[in-house]
Amino acid sequence: MKNVILPDIGQQSLSYYLAVEEQVARQIDDDAFFVWQSDPTVIIGRNQVLEAEVNIEYCRDHNIEIVRRKSGGGCVYSDKGNIMISYISRRGDVSAVFDRYLSALTACLCSLGLDAVRSDRNDVLVGGMKVSGNAFHQLPDRSIVHGTLLFSTDFDVLEQAIRPPVEKLVRHGIRSVRQRVANLSDFLPSDWNVERLKQYLVDYFTDDSITL
Repeated sequence: MKNVILPDIGQQSLSYYLAVEEQVARQIDDDAFFVWQSDPTVIIGRNQVLEAEVNIEYCRDHNIEIVRRKSGGGCVYSDKGNIMISYISRRGDVSAVFDRYLSALTACLCSLGLDAVRSDRNDVLVGGMKVSGNAFHQLPDRSIVHGTLLFSTDFDVLEQAIRPPVEKLVRHGIRSVRQRVANLSDFLPSDWNVERLKQYLVDYFTDDSITL
């Protein structure tokens, strides 16, 4: 799998990186992987109702961008304490592609000494808490999996910016989003940071690189 090295043009909007995923999927035949970050952004799934899932007024007041992605799944918040992962492969059965990616991500985290496990909702848990959520999008002959990996995300902002329906929280047996998620910085030694974890992911998943 090839690590995609992005142009050195500074921090871009989250929508830019979603566009890069599609460009890579359409132009590069090999399986591809890259990691990236964004300024504070709420990303809403293809079929979600914006007003029901996002605190729009709070996001506007705090300069948090709101982006709708082409993949399904739930609403997530991303900031510089979160690593976004893009995993692009040949088109295949959705469950098979998810299985391959989530198995690799779980094994990667386990190799760090973490008790990482997959959930039945395409999440990855550490210590019983969600550290990664993932979604899937298909092009005619390519599959794109993209997801979050929480390292030091500001959960105070996350809790204000998104507001999942009450029935969703009840289904998980929790009172708030914050009860369900955790940062990897709580589990890793203090000498780990976002940049070190990004490089570890690249080294684990890829054996070659290509520069856009």
